[in-house]
Formats: sequence, C-alpha cells, structure tokens
Amino acid sequence: MAEPAIPGWRVILSDAGRLWASRAVPFTDAEMGVGATRTVDADSFDDLLAEVERQEAAAGRVDT
Repeated sequence: MAEPAIPGWRVILSDAGRLWASRAVPFTDAEMGVGATRTVDADSFDDLLAEVERQEAAAGRVDT
C-alpha cells in the first residue's frame, strides 16, 4: 500500500496515529499574514487534504 501523498507537502503519521502535513516550501510572510499555516494536522487523510486545501486557498488571497 502506497503512503498517502499531497504534492508540495510532506505527510507524516505520528506515533499516536495522527496525520500531519508540512509544506515543503514555507509560505511567505504575506501568505502567513492572511492565515496560511505551514503545518496542519487531522484525524484522517481526507480531513488532512481538506485542511491543506484551506491553507493553499488562504495563501492564494495574497495580492501579488
């Protein structure tokens, strides 16, 4: 069985069975200023993926 993957994010399973994801390239200060968080956690892979998508959407709100 393949390990779950999220492109651009490193997925980690804790010893307690909780899933974590950390973005490979940190968000910029501006992206973090609008609420993007580099490391997130969840109980299931689907929830983790949804949280990663929320972080990427938050970062996308930054004016370029």
